[in-house]
Amino acid sequence: MAYKSPVRDLTFILSDVLDIDRYANQPGFQDVSAELAQQVLEEAGRFADEVIAPINNPGDKEGCRVENGVVTTPKGWKEAYHQMVEAGWTSLMMDPAYGGQGMPSVIGSAVGQFTAGASAAFSMYPGLTAGAWAGIHANASEELKRKYLPKMSTGEWTGTMNLTEPQCGTDLGMVRTKAVPQPDGSYRITGQKIWISAGEHDFAENIIHTVLARVEGAPAGIKGLSLFLVPKFLVNEDGSLGERNGVQCAGLEEKMGIHGNATCVMAYEDATGWLIGEEGRGMNNMFVVMNEARLGTGLQGLAIGTAAYQAAVDFAKDRLQGRSLTGPKNPDGPADPIIVHPDVRRMLLEARAFVEGGQAFILWTALHADLEKSEDEAVAQKAKDYMGLLTPVLKAYLTDKGFHAASLAMQVHGGSGYTEHFPASQYLRDARITMIYEGTNGIQALDLVGRKLPANGGRAIMSWFAEIDAFVSENGGEGPIKPFVDGLADSKKKLQEATMWLMQNGMANPDNAGAASTDYLNIFGLTALAYMWAQMAKAAQAKVDAGSDDPFYATKLQTGRYFVERILPDAGAHLAKLKTGADVLMSVPAEAF
Repeated sequence: MAYKSPVRDLTFILSDVLDIDRYANQPGFQDVSAELAQQVLEEAGRFADEVIAPINNPGDKEGCRVENGVVTTPKGWKEAYHQMVEAGWTSLMMDPAYGGQGMPSVIGSAVGQFTAGASAAFSMYPGLTAGAWAGIHANASEELKRKYLPKMSTGEWTGTMNLTEPQCGTDLGMVRTKAVPQPDGSYRITGQKIWISAGEHDFAENIIHTVLARVEGAPAGIKGLSLFLVPKFLVNEDGSLGERNGVQCAGLEEKMGIHGNATCVMAYEDATGWLIGEEGRGMNNMFVVMNEARLGTGLQGLAIGTAAYQAAVDFAKDRLQGRSLTGPKNPDGPADPIIVHPDVRRMLLEARAFVEGGQAFILWTALHADLEKSEDEAVAQKAKDYMGLLTPVLKAYLTDKGFHAASLAMQVHGGSGYTEHFPASQYLRDARITMIYEGTNGIQALDLVGRKLPANGGRAIMSWFAEIDAFVSENGGEGPIKPFVDGLADSKKKLQEATMWLMQNGMANPDNAGAASTDYLNIFGLTALAYMWAQMAKAAQAKVDAGSDDPFYATKLQTGRYFVERILPDAGAHLAKLKTGADVLMSVPAEAF
């Protein structure tokens, strides 16, 4: 069951839904056309399918191993990474001033879906590097950027983010890792970090860690934290590698999934580090890295769901069990393929409708990440507002549903899916972590309700509502896409009603906001996908109206109808649950659990 990158789906979104050619006047798009994007996606898809996908399952079975602080990745993984570096895929979105190719985020996000679908664990190595690169690029001194970013851009050096410690995960104000200033302007970093993805490996000659630590004498809590750049090997003035720094892998975590990624316990003993940005602004600076990672995690969850769906379709077409309820469809065989059964089709279409809607949601959001750089202040401000508002929605909703798609894929496989002979088990195991790391999905929901909604007087959500209203007004009335537009309008109405309920009940009792947050995020996620499906339906219907008989467009419309008719109504259930408030949750005494 070979993974196949969804090149056609993403090319359709870039060319026909987002129409990226109309952004030629925006920074980063001057030399990027829909035609070039298609060429990039075709090559990236081929690389993911032929180089990365074949090592995914063997790497899951072999895993990583550590001996005397040296981590060895699964057979063939180092070689695949070196091919990726040589082909230039790691530098695709990096700033040309530091050795990158400067491609827009929307192109990089498409390529990222292929890589993560081919192997989620493998994709984390370049993914963590991109996050660390972004944090250094946004906040570090020019001296540090010139010294470290070029080789991180090319992938010769990789990067990590070091936040979590044994006593603190979500509550980073409890970080104990300390930083002691030195006369030469550097710092001595001492402490332990856990669950550090790609913290040590054999892919690259140097690993650049971004480390959250507390400068000696700094106040307790979040405000006392600073962010530091700590390389595995010190770098000489001429760019060559010097002596080994005081950081090493003290052990590997034994995990449920993503076995091919080295998840490390990192020990810092008087390691030399350099301040990124200003003292005391570590969390502000780290949010650049964290937001990059959260978007990447949403992408990863979706990509695993995509791969799991593909495996389920292959199995459903091949597995013979029972006869169709309307008569044999394979009369010459002992039974019909299970894809003839309505409930199997329900599972497949539920996964597919999520996957294809999620693909559009990621690329639409990534486009706004690019538009943050616009010279038009209004465009840039709106894009920035959207990125803040939608990051927790994208991370949580797409990872929840990515896991659900993987679970449906296992169910389609039946008993075969529960064995390690088929890929369904690995997809389910790999997908589960995406709901946890980079801020659990419950934390994302609280962030959405507690921070992102009220930010700037609710400017972002009001802009979002206005954009949907404008789309509905422009595309309403009669016609083939009316069910999509009506579904979007109804879901937006429910989201608006939920927002008003939170405003009225969350302020008086914060527990109401906490109790409602996950249901609110689900309504938001459903509305976001409804908007994506309405846009895709409009683009696909335009192709049909123009005379295209390509079944791709008809199938896209049929899949979208399933979303509108069988998934979008869930918004009503979430709204009903949201309105019950916190009473039943908080009235049960702790000792009763």
